[in-house]
Amino acid sequence: MILAQVSISPLGSGASVSRYVRKVIKSLEKEPVTCHTNAMATVLEAETTDQIFTAVKHAHDALIDEPGVSRVITELKIDHRTDKDATAKAKIDAATKK
Repeated sequence: MILAQVSISPLGSGASVSRYVRKVIKSLEKEPVTCHTNAMATVLEAETTDQIFTAVKHAHDALIDEPGVSRVITELKIDHRTDKDATAKAKIDAATKK
C-alpha cells in the first residue's frame, strides 16, 4: 500500500474553505483510493502511484473553476515502502504502541 498526504488550498476565496474541502473530498471519494481526512490534510492509501497522482489531479482540478478561486496550491507527500505493506492504521499503531 502506498500512502500520501495531500493538502489543496484555494486562494482568493476568503478565510473559510470548508465548502472547498467538501468538494475535494467528494472528488477523492470517486477514486480508487482510501481517504482519511483530518484538520490539516487528507491521507490517501492506494495500490499504485498512478492512482494517487490521478486522484490528486482530479481533486486539484475540481477547484480550478470554482467561483472566487483565483489560484490553487496543492502539496503532496508520498510514502512508498517497498519492504512491507504499510497502511495509515499500521503507522499510527506502531507510533502509539506502548
